[in-house]
Amino acid sequence: MARVVALPVLSSVPNGDGEDDSLATRLLREQADLSAVERFSQLHDAGEAPLHAERYAALLPAAPPAPGEQYAFEVDLDACSGCKACVTACHNLNGLSEGEAWRSVGLLHGGSSAEPVRKTVTSACHHCLEPACMHGCPASAYAKDEDTGIVRHLDDQCIGCQYCVFTCPFDVPKYQPAMGIVRKCDLCTDRLAEGEAPACVQACPSEAIRIARVRTADVRADALGTFLPGAPEASLTLPTTRYVSREPLPRNLRPADASELRPAHEHAPLVWMLVLTQLAAGAFGARVVFGGGHRHALVAAGLAVLALVASTTHLGRPRYAFRALLNLRRSWLSREVLVFGAFGASALLAAGTVVFRSPHASVAAHLALVTGLLGVGASVMVYAVTGRAWWSPGRTAFRFFGTTAVLGTWSLALAEASAARPAEHLLALAAALTLGKLAGEATDFAPRRHGAVARGAALLRGALRHRTAGRFLLPTVFAGLAPLAVLGAGLSATPLAIVAGLGFVAAFSGEVLERRSFFAAESAARMPGAIGGGR
Repeated sequence: MARVVALPVLSSVPNGDGEDDSLATRLLREQADLSAVERFSQLHDAGEAPLHAERYAALLPAAPPAPGEQYAFEVDLDACSGCKACVTACHNLNGLSEGEAWRSVGLLHGGSSAEPVRKTVTSACHHCLEPACMHGCPASAYAKDEDTGIVRHLDDQCIGCQYCVFTCPFDVPKYQPAMGIVRKCDLCTDRLAEGEAPACVQACPSEAIRIARVRTADVRADALGTFLPGAPEASLTLPTTRYVSREPLPRNLRPADASELRPAHEHAPLVWMLVLTQLAAGAFGARVVFGGGHRHALVAAGLAVLALVASTTHLGRPRYAFRALLNLRRSWLSREVLVFGAFGASALLAAGTVVFRSPHASVAAHLALVTGLLGVGASVMVYAVTGRAWWSPGRTAFRFFGTTAVLGTWSLALAEASAARPAEHLLALAAALTLGKLAGEATDFAPRRHGAVARGAALLRGALRHRTAGRFLLPTVFAGLAPLAVLGAGLSATPLAIVAGLGFVAAFSGEVLERRSFFAAESAARMPGAIGGGR
């Protein structure tokens, strides 16, 4: 049965006042009414201030920064309630992706049982005087405005290498996989240019955030003090954000999540790139010191090229990989890319001279060794300059050059044993180097360790314990077979090759596990509530 719907009558029906009250007339009257946008526009044209405009203006400086000054966030720790309105406003105004946040809210607590202290902290980019993100970016995708001091990220220039995520001690840059780039807060530059406060400032119901002018000389002078209890050292980048409180803050204030240990992202492409480049450099080093056959030279060159290909898989926009050379003046990542590019070319040249029996084979091998070692050194500096204790220069150099020596020796031992040439001395040396590197890594678990190293060791014993067990047990067991092979020097070449093969596989697997932990166990001090921005 069909449903009958009564249609409105459009004919003219006088109301009690004698006026036409048809539906069409009522609709026309509604359309004649101004919308909210139109009413706001009329207020603006008439010179009348929008709602709360006076309040917003009070949260901005009266004048732009003078020479020697710059804009900065000022956060009132007494006023912040942790409502996260600032986070929501920033997310909505900037059109951020789901799960993406340029501002975070955390908690500091401390004091004593008699006088406990709790402060809520909101933080975003600190627009530092010496921005590590800008200095480290190989593609020059950051710029600091000379007039305002605002550090902006140039999205179109970014290649998605995420090195700024490592160099920024405050976990500010956030990687967006869908876009293949990093993004961050720019202090709502466009709004400031029009005299309007940033979204987070306008949204805060307690006016805990405002924009201030700071003297750069004062920021440098205060860098030796405490930027914020429990936060990374201000001397690393000279952050400009000012955290103020009317009551003195106790020295034992710490982020509420400071004791929470979470494995960091492993960056698998970087793991393979580092291990393979160090294996290739070590292989050429072993050839120069001990000599070797044609096959070993070809494998070493192939590994060098494979490592360079693996490194591009870490980029969000690999088609723009050439931009990684734009910041050679300041970025160690740019220098690493340049040197390893030279290493790849030298490795291929060295392999060619061996295949064609060139009289310059020795010179080419030495060139490959030098460029390879320089590349490993650049890799050390890429992480050492971040200021993170887990990646300190000494610890990182020991691991990277240790991997170079261990895998280079094992690779030559395998090549020589497979070719039925004497390899007992190489097996003994490879085993000794392997056990020596393991002993050095074990010092991370010493009771005297503290800070980020102690937290990293706790992760290795806790959430990463299965990986740690494999890293130490696998190479130890198979390295122990090498002395047995040396003692049984009368064995045929086939069992010796098997021992060398098992030892190489165990050592290589162990170094991959160690490099994964190199990233996953990094646990530096961070801002309260900060969430890492890597993928």
